[in-house]
Amino acid sequence: MKIIVLGASGQLGSCLKKVSTERNITDISFPSEENANILDKDLLDKLFTAEKPQFVINCAAYTAVDKAEDDVETCRKVNRDGAAYIAEACKTHGAALIHVSTDFVFKGDIPKLLSETDTAEPENMYGLTKLEGEAAIAEILPEHYTLRTSWLYSEFGNNFVKTMLRLGREREQLGVIVDQVGSPTYAIDLADTILDIIESDNKSYGIYHYSNEGVTSWYDFAKAVFDLSETTVKLNPVKTSEYVTRAVRPAYSVMDKSKIKSTFGIAIPYWRDSLGVCIDRLVNETVS
Repeated sequence: MKIIVLGASGQLGSCLKKVSTERNITDISFPSEENANILDKDLLDKLFTAEKPQFVINCAAYTAVDKAEDDVETCRKVNRDGAAYIAEACKTHGAALIHVSTDFVFKGDIPKLLSETDTAEPENMYGLTKLEGEAAIAEILPEHYTLRTSWLYSEFGNNFVKTMLRLGREREQLGVIVDQVGSPTYAIDLADTILDIIESDNKSYGIYHYSNEGVTSWYDFAKAVFDLSETTVKLNPVKTSEYVTRAVRPAYSVMDKSKIKSTFGIAIPYWRDSLGVCIDRLVNETVS
C-alpha cells in the first residue's frame, strides 16, 4: 500500500516520518515541495503517476494565523485551492485522501464539546480558508478523511511548547493567555492515528475530530511545560482583551472525539501524559 505525504517538511510531516520508521512502514514517500508543490497541478499529476499512491496524506497548509488576515490571497490559494488540486489528483489516480484541518473552523464562543455536525463559523481567515478547503475536497472526492485537530505541538518545527521552553530560558517571567480554552495535540499521536486509519481499511469517509484528551488553557498548558521540564519562570495570566492579535481566536474550542474513537477503535492519550513524552524527548534527544 503506497502512501504519499504532502507538506512533508512541516511539523506533522516530520512526525509521520518518525512514526512510520518506528512502525516499519516502508512504502511511504515524503517528496520535497520542489517535487510536490500542491499549487502545481501538472507537478501533482506527474508525482501521482510515478508513485501510484493508494493513500495521500495532506499536511500542507498556510498556518500563519495573524499574517493570514492581510495575506488572504496566498492563504486561500494554499488552504482552499491547494486542497482542491490534491483532491482532483486523488480522484484521477484512484487514491484516498487524509486531509488535516483545524478547530479554527468554529467560532468557539459556547462552552460545549464541538461535534463534526456542529455549524462551522470561523472568526478568522485561516479558519475560513481551511473550511473552504474542507468543502472543496468533499465536493470533489468522496474517498476522504478530514481530521480536524487543535493546538498541535511536537519536537519538530516551531510550536507553542518549543517557544515556551526557549522563552523560559531567556526570561524570568512571562504573560500567557488564560481565557482561551482547548485541547493540546501531540503531533506524534496524530501521526499514529493517521497511520492507524490507513491500516484499518475502514472506509468510513468523512470529517473526524482528533486532539489529545482533556481540556486546558494556554496559561495552564505553559505551566505544565515548565513543570515537566523543571524550568523556573514566573507565569502571569493575561486576558485576551489585554493581548490583542490581528486574528480573533476561539475562546472555547474543545472537540468531541467520540466519532473517531468509536469508528476506528482508537485510544487517545491524555494531553499532559503526551506532553511529558514530548518534553522528555526534547530534553534527551536531538531533534530539529
